[in-house]
Amino acid sequence: MIGDAENCPILINMIKDLIYKISSLGLWTWIGNLGLRMSYRWSNVKFRMSTFWSMTDRSLWYVFGALGLVFSTMGLLVYNTVEGTAVNRDLTCLARNVYHEARGEPVKGKMAVAKVTLNRVASSRFPDTICDAVYEQRWDKRRRRYVGAFSWTEFDTPPPLKSKEWKKAWKVAETVYEDPESVELKGALFYHATRIKPRWAKQKKRIKKIGHHIFYR
Repeated sequence: MIGDAENCPILINMIKDLIYKISSLGLWTWIGNLGLRMSYRWSNVKFRMSTFWSMTDRSLWYVFGALGLVFSTMGLLVYNTVEGTAVNRDLTCLARNVYHEARGEPVKGKMAVAKVTLNRVASSRFPDTICDAVYEQRWDKRRRRYVGAFSWTEFDTPPPLKSKEWKKAWKVAETVYEDPESVELKGALFYHATRIKPRWAKQKKRIKKIGHHIFYR
C-alpha cells in the first residue's frame, strides 16, 4: 500500500521522474504562456467594454431599458387580462350549469353537478373546455336531431337567473373550480333525476345518489 514506509522512496522517485519529463517536454513553459495569453485577452476585453460604455451615449441605453420594462409590463398585463377573462368565462358556464341543473338541490347536489361537468372536461370523450362541455350537442338517432348534453341548453330562452340562487350557484362553481377534489365523485360523467329512468342508465355503473340525482360513471 502507498502508506507503507518501504514504498515511500519508490513513490518519490516516480514523482520526480514525472516532473522531469514534464520539464523536458516544455509543458511548464506552455502552461505559463497560456495563462499569460488568457490574462492579456481578458484585460483587452474589459478595456474594450469600458471604452465602449464611456464613448456611448448612456441616455440611449436608459431609453432602451425603460422601453424593455414598459413592454414586459404590458405583456404581463395582457396575459393576466386574457387569463382572467378565460377563467371568468369558465366560471360563468359552470355556474350556469349548476344553476339550471341543480337550482333546487342541496349544496352537495350542486357541487356534484359541477364535479361531473369538470370530469367531462378532463375526459377524452368530451370537449376539453368547460363552456364547450356544457353546450355540447350530439346527434340522437332515436329523436333524429341534435340533443344538448344538458337539457336547459336546448331552450331558446333559458329561465332567468334569480339573484339569490345565482349567487349560490356561482359560489359552488368557484369552490369546485378551485378545488375539484373537494367532491368525491371520481369518474362520474353522467347523472339523471330520480323521477326518471333513462335507457342509458342500464349501461352505466351507478356511483351514488345525491339529493334528487343519481350519478354514474
